[in-house]
Amino acid sequence: MWPRRLSGGDAMQEKNISKDNFEQCLKCNLCATVCPMMAANPHYPGPKQAGPDGERYRLKDPKFFDLTLKYCLNCKRCEVACPSGVKVGDIIQKARLAYARQHNPLRDFTLASTDLVGSIAVPFSTIVNPVMASPAVKTLMDSVLSVDKHRSFPKYARNCFTTWMKREAASQQEKFTRFVTYFHGCYVNYNFPSLGQDLVTVMNACNYGVHIPDKERCCGVAMISNGFSAKARRNAMTNLKAFRKTDETILTTSSTCTFTMRDEYENVLGIDTSDVRDRILLATKWLYDKIERGEISLAFKSGYHKKITYHTACHMNKMGWAIYSTELLRMIPGVELTVPGQKCCGIAGTFGFKKENYTYSQKIGQELFDTLKALEPEVVACDCETCKWQIEMSTGLTVMNPISILAEAIDVEATRKLNSR
Repeated sequence: MWPRRLSGGDAMQEKNISKDNFEQCLKCNLCATVCPMMAANPHYPGPKQAGPDGERYRLKDPKFFDLTLKYCLNCKRCEVACPSGVKVGDIIQKARLAYARQHNPLRDFTLASTDLVGSIAVPFSTIVNPVMASPAVKTLMDSVLSVDKHRSFPKYARNCFTTWMKREAASQQEKFTRFVTYFHGCYVNYNFPSLGQDLVTVMNACNYGVHIPDKERCCGVAMISNGFSAKARRNAMTNLKAFRKTDETILTTSSTCTFTMRDEYENVLGIDTSDVRDRILLATKWLYDKIERGEISLAFKSGYHKKITYHTACHMNKMGWAIYSTELLRMIPGVELTVPGQKCCGIAGTFGFKKENYTYSQKIGQELFDTLKALEPEVVACDCETCKWQIEMSTGLTVMNPISILAEAIDVEATRKLNSR
């Protein structure tokens, strides 16, 4: 497409918007055809109108803000569909950060403060978990905080993953000469340490030790989606500082954490990550690449069998990395794998916890729920923790991260021998 000529103030304006490429919008409406929110909510004008079209108004009048932008899930399906490379979702997210105000500041702060809430909840998890599951407490939160009473909360662990990992640190250093750094994220640290332990099991079997960053904070995705951009930037800078202290590959087990740090830090928060971005990888991609190059081999248990359906999380779809997780699962003898078409589950992080969004969240995910229940898998595999919460709550099916499935399926000793040669 031919570039248009610019002069004066237009050139300055172009400098600010060209990263999002919004001027290349063809108004073809392909983004609208894949938007899950438009199908569930007639009040949402759609990604084209909320993104590129709305941006033209906001450039003319910075006070212009459409309150319907709050319905954007940031699923990035619009960006995947756009034939012109317009960063529709990024345009919407930046507009929300610049102009939006919290609907319920206390609620939004609580949902966004995953490190704060997690560090308080874990020591008292035996009390916190049953209290949070109580119908009376759910009703109270519904009326006071506008957190929908139908929403189930993820349980907190008895001990943080970092506590376990500190006990393992000496052993890792003694046994291995090659290392990866593991960005575990809030979910693994406070809610599901066993996933982090599974990652360590798989890495150790492949003859790699595991380090964790000396200072790690939440990736910031919940802060971005709830309007706390300054807090998100502080977290981002803390994480990037830790990454820059090592030349090791930074592995993750969360598609959303991966996407946030690789793309949102720069595209939404405006932080330069060019020196570390390519080292931030989902563990399944890193493993697959190593296996393909013949640098790592896996041995599997002979009697393992499982019927698995893989759900492609929206941010996995945006990165184009679902293939690495599914191909690793296909390597396991005895796995019967089904991969249905990509559909949004509707939770969009903290979006589905909010009372005003809950109905839309469930309506968006209904097609996925029906598909998964019809397939009757023993387990649903997924690389996103919030998709896990939504699917388990809405279908009753068990959801596992592909890394946990690998840890369950591999013959650890045989794999270790293969990789010690």
